[in-house]
Amino acid sequence: MILIRLAGQSLWSRRLTVALTVFAIALSVALFLGVEKLRTGAKASFADTISGTDLIVGARSGGVQLLLYSVFRVGNATNNVTWESYQDIAAREEVAWIVPMSLGDSHRGFRVLGTTPAFFERYRFRGGRALSYAEGARFDDLFDAVLGADVAAQLGYALGQEIVVAHGVASFTEHDDKPFRVTGILDKTGTPVDRTVFVSLEAIEAIHVDWSGGGRSRDTVSAEEVRAMDLTPGAVTAALVGVSSKLQIFGLQRWVNEYPEEPLLAILPGVALGELWDIIGVAESALVGVSAMVVVTALLGMAAMIFSGLNERRREMAILRAVGARPWTILLLLMTEAALMSLVAVIVGVGLLYTGLFFARSYIDTAFGLYLQIGAPSGRELAVLASVVAAGTVVSLVPALRAYRMSLTDGMQVRI
Repeated sequence: MILIRLAGQSLWSRRLTVALTVFAIALSVALFLGVEKLRTGAKASFADTISGTDLIVGARSGGVQLLLYSVFRVGNATNNVTWESYQDIAAREEVAWIVPMSLGDSHRGFRVLGTTPAFFERYRFRGGRALSYAEGARFDDLFDAVLGADVAAQLGYALGQEIVVAHGVASFTEHDDKPFRVTGILDKTGTPVDRTVFVSLEAIEAIHVDWSGGGRSRDTVSAEEVRAMDLTPGAVTAALVGVSSKLQIFGLQRWVNEYPEEPLLAILPGVALGELWDIIGVAESALVGVSAMVVVTALLGMAAMIFSGLNERRREMAILRAVGARPWTILLLLMTEAALMSLVAVIVGVGLLYTGLFFARSYIDTAFGLYLQIGAPSGRELAVLASVVAAGTVVSLVPALRAYRMSLTDGMQVRI
């Protein structure tokens, strides 16, 4: 206790230098824990990109590939699912609901998804949150469109505005004879929904009735004429499926994978998301490594401060030795000072982190779709904080050993 009080008084006598060092370490701790919060928040948000969906069904390919184009709108399907096969799946008694999806077209760099109004009711993210509208409502007319938040924000669209869909993903040919009208803009979700233009399945069929071989045929069909036509789709790209009982998931998955009429694939979204995160998750290791180096740099700065202060404290050490302090007492004093500085820095760093989270959480959620929980530090975070205090004590050992070896006469001599 006497040693701690003595270390505290010594630190207070050098409070300006000590405060700057503590603040540097506190910032590094806040950065490290902030990266950890972002990492876990990003992983949780990634895993919650789609929730409440039991199976995703598409043409047979790879599970990650099916997930990429059906959920993340990345890449294209190797084949489509015929409408007859889709109806067979929908008729299964295990299926509680099913939502078809048709991909292939785009609008100014954003993917266009043909679906049914059930998509807006069944799609869930972040542990069960439903889609909501910032403005307007879902599509009702054949040429209505609903925009994701990023589409509306980046292109400056408003309700009632007309948009034209392009044929294909990287095509300069547009369906300009059948424009769509914006009827709804979704709230920000932090999922690929934000970068998607939603239209009806019938609309996808309508804009392609007079197209063949990648171009418009000579016998064009007007927007009014197409309304009287049968617009039942011939195929869909994929489908989201919910089952009546969780016990039926694997049975239905096996039935789809063994479907005799055409090669199909059914995947569990959670499993496929885990596989995809294993592929792209190397970035999180890099982030953790960089933030750890920042903490190490700050601790080395503290050791340098202690080193540089030894010459000014030689007389202090000599006086302590003169009044009976043993060499190991000097060593313990410097290590105690480093431990106190590290402990205060950890406390200040945690305070900075949670203060920042309190004020920035809503903005991060709105702007980036990352929901960062404010809760007690996890076991991993507590272990990191304890490691910082321990490391701060250890790095002070080298300057402490130097002070340990200082002789009484070297500290008392007057240099000219």
